[in-house]
Amino acid sequence: MAEVIELSDFVAEATEWIASRVVAKQADGFSAFRLSLCGGSTPRSIYAALAERKDIDWTRVLLTFGDERCVPPDHADSNYRMVKESLLDPGEVPSASVMRMAGEMDPEEAAARYDGQLKKLAQLAGEERFVHDLVLLGMGDDGHTASLFPETTALEEMERNAVANFVPKFDSWRLTLTYPLINAAKEVAFLVNGEKKRPIVNEVLAGGSPYPAEQVKASKVTWLLG
Repeated sequence: MAEVIELSDFVAEATEWIASRVVAKQADGFSAFRLSLCGGSTPRSIYAALAERKDIDWTRVLLTFGDERCVPPDHADSNYRMVKESLLDPGEVPSASVMRMAGEMDPEEAAARYDGQLKKLAQLAGEERFVHDLVLLGMGDDGHTASLFPETTALEEMERNAVANFVPKFDSWRLTLTYPLINAAKEVAFLVNGEKKRPIVNEVLAGGSPYPAEQVKASKVTWLLG
């Protein structure tokens, strides 16, 4: 059963919720906190607030990306660019802590590279599949999450960690993590701000909806709602 948390100050409270998990693990041991970032406009202010935190050791965080548009990293539509501007540069996050999806490459090649990188890290850690400590996800007004859009082939992927996904509504390719990789996480948090998406959130939480977000079934799923 997913947990739903209503936030009165969305950015401040979501930032504290995320940071508290990073800080707790860093106080407990030496392994890196594995955090997957979502794109879009909603998390930008949260990332900027995280960059200001003095209690997070970014050398002991591994940042991955839930999805990416197939554009160069300096393109206005790039999720990486948004994260770089809001978090990586202001927070002085070392490049070694960032695992970027190569949106400028051929989509299939870029997805295969990311899938391989995640597999290698899992093997080094003795895991069957790479396990994130926390995966941050958004949700679109069509119920998509990451770049798992309705009626696209990536919804059926059960083996690979990351795939190239053609999205007909945009007539373009996206790179995305897959359900098996997302659902292997210790914890998943949806960041949803505003009343517009509440009806879809309610349908997803009720179960039986057609929305891709409903198929996120990690052992712990939290909805942070503003």
